[in-house]
Amino acid sequence: MLNLILLEDEAVLRQELAEFISDCGYCVSAVADLAGFHACYEPARHRIAVIDLGLPDGDGMELVRTLRVQHPQIGIVVFTARNTRQDNVRGLNDGADYYLTKHTDLDVLAATLSSLRRRLGEPAGTLQWILELGPRRLLPPDGKAIALSHQDAIVLQVLMSQPECIVSRRQIVQSLGENFLEYDQRRLDTQIRRLRRKTEQAAGLPLPINTARNAGYRFFASATVRP
Repeated sequence: MLNLILLEDEAVLRQELAEFISDCGYCVSAVADLAGFHACYEPARHRIAVIDLGLPDGDGMELVRTLRVQHPQIGIVVFTARNTRQDNVRGLNDGADYYLTKHTDLDVLAATLSSLRRRLGEPAGTLQWILELGPRRLLPPDGKAIALSHQDAIVLQVLMSQPECIVSRRQIVQSLGENFLEYDQRRLDTQIRRLRRKTEQAAGLPLPINTARNAGYRFFASATVRP
């Protein structure tokens, strides 16, 4: 799992962004200010930085310039409320790979991170995951079989049958035999969280499912479904 450091001083937004980016398949270190960034940042570990500019202890743009000079290999996404054309041009010229404003839909942020990840040469997921429907079990790469509930198996079948594609919430819910208009969407979110936790605990690996906000989910690794 690729390590990413997030710098955002507003607590609620920092938590929301950290959870969203984690759901997209990244290991997130979230910090609130420049001091926290410098204390947490490890060049050998963090491949991408998402940086706010208006910070309580300085200007994030100065951090962007410093990172670009001292650690040119890092991917940098500015995520800020500063939305003028001049700010955008200055941010890109001073070292950011991408410059996004905070009114940007989070799906665009997810796509931006995926694009940057590919440019950095980081595979989204090259190891094979196998779902066996008969015995209802998931076989992670080089790991022990993970027993699944009936609903777990159905959800994974829908996602793993279309790897690298966003599968809509409607399609997943209907595969469970439920009426989409009457279904409580929180049940699906809970199921995905439970699957992630089960896989992490059993195999020590993150389950390669990320969230397409307001759309559905995507299995982003090589996958095979067996009867």
